Amino acid sequence: MDRGNLVSSLDPERCLDTIELNRLEQSFRDWAAASPRRDVRLSRRRVLLIFLLIRYTGAKLSEVLTLDPFQDIDGERGMVRFRGAGPDPDAASRPVQISETLAEEIRMALADPQFSSALNNRFDVDPAFVRRKFYERAEACGLAKHLGGPEMVRKARAVELIQGKMPLAAVQQMLGPSMPHRTASRMSFSPAEIEQATRRFVDREASRKTSARNTFFGKIADIQPGDIQTQVTLITVGGHAIATIITNDSLERLGLVTGRLLTAEVKAPWVILYGGEEEPVCSAENRFSGVVERIVRGRVNTEVSVRVADGTELCALVSSASSGRLALDKGDRVWAVFNAFSVVLRVD
Repeated sequence: MDRGNLVSSLDPERCLDTIELNRLEQSFRDWAAASPRRDVRLSRRRVLLIFLLIRYTGAKLSEVLTLDPFQDIDGERGMVRFRGAGPDPDAASRPVQISETLAEEIRMALADPQFSSALNNRFDVDPAFVRRKFYERAEACGLAKHLGGPEMVRKARAVELIQGKMPLAAVQQMLGPSMPHRTASRMSFSPAEIEQATRRFVDREASRKTSARNTFFGKIADIQPGDIQTQVTLITVGGHAIATIITNDSLERLGLVTGRLLTAEVKAPWVILYGGEEEPVCSAENRFSGVVERIVRGRVNTEVSVRVADGTELCALVSSASSGRLALDKGDRVWAVFNAFSVVLRVD
């Protein structure tokens, strides 16, 4: 199943978006801190952490409830290990990256002697009780009750990751084997490389340190040096080829070689849109056919999100006058293009 089908199968129109997920999170936080009784606050804090783990790892409620927080959560590495079922749970375990912010919050909670004693090494809580609290918190912040259930929060996280351009292979690994299978990329990526892609995504998501709306993680597939500049082609985890042109000095300074992992960024204003099915005749090296997913119109600029072949979402920022001339609407076929000089490469 490809990325586009995965997005469709998850039906993003029927789950919470990022703003609503954040409202739900704040509802849990306010509720956890509201009681004057310490024993009640400790109990609510446990439910809050259960919510946060589902919210940011996309894990199943049953997986979170069987965690041993002192053994299965590595705050230093920002890693949660969900154990599999069966006679050898370690063999089927699944490591999931979390942001430094969430890892620090969990570390602080577990360092509280009263809270750690109340946990008794387990998040183990009656699932029916947890579900009731999820439903209550959803209704408390004005959301439909059923959308706040643990399964729906997991589903919303999957959609959020995909729409946030996390590589599909990373989404698949993060949410586990119950998610639909992905299409293989044209280049192979090891579990460690997928883990690195996930780490970059969750840290970027938590910090929002880059203004680039379009970010791709991939491997260098080809390097064509010239007299002054070099063309570098990378293949993303989603299977896209991205061409960029950098100076020979940058090639040497960044230490770029075939097979190296890196991140390519393209700012939304650098993405140009062409309406219609026919591939445009233009000099841009990077051309993607897709469907308009979303349009946010402003007085001066208009933001257009385009879903391309494997489900990757590209964001373009165009003038509202240009958008009017294109007469774009949701569902229209377009081409999103950007030239090789618009791509910025980043390495660790």
